[in-house]
Amino acid sequence: MKLISQQFLHNIAPQLDLLNTLGGGVAQAQVKVHKREQGVVIRVSAPSVQPETFHVVLNNNTLSVFAEYRHSPEDKLAAPLFVQTFDLPETLDVTRIDAVHQDGELRVRIPYEDPADRSREINIKRR
Repeated sequence: MKLISQQFLHNIAPQLDLLNTLGGGVAQAQVKVHKREQGVVIRVSAPSVQPETFHVVLNNNTLSVFAEYRHSPEDKLAAPLFVQTFDLPETLDVTRIDAVHQDGELRVRIPYEDPADRSREINIKRR
């Protein structure tokens, strides 16, 4: 008599692998924010995290940088490896954010808004 079926083992294996990875298989991400003359650079260093697991999401003026673990790309089950959120000031141009992954590090660059673009004369309509 079999107590555990092959199908059960096949279905539970990704979850066990996920728990094993979260239990010690991933390095802690290091996040640094650098203010430069042209804008802000957010650097996330996580050497053991694959580039395709990173995500950068902008919601209003809140930027979220996170990575998630999936046993395979089509798995619906995902676990966060790390999550960092940033409240961006109005002086940054959120329409020109870009992100680059290079040498085991994710760099998110956010330029400052051009002050000339912020001021403009408002046309007065006649009725």
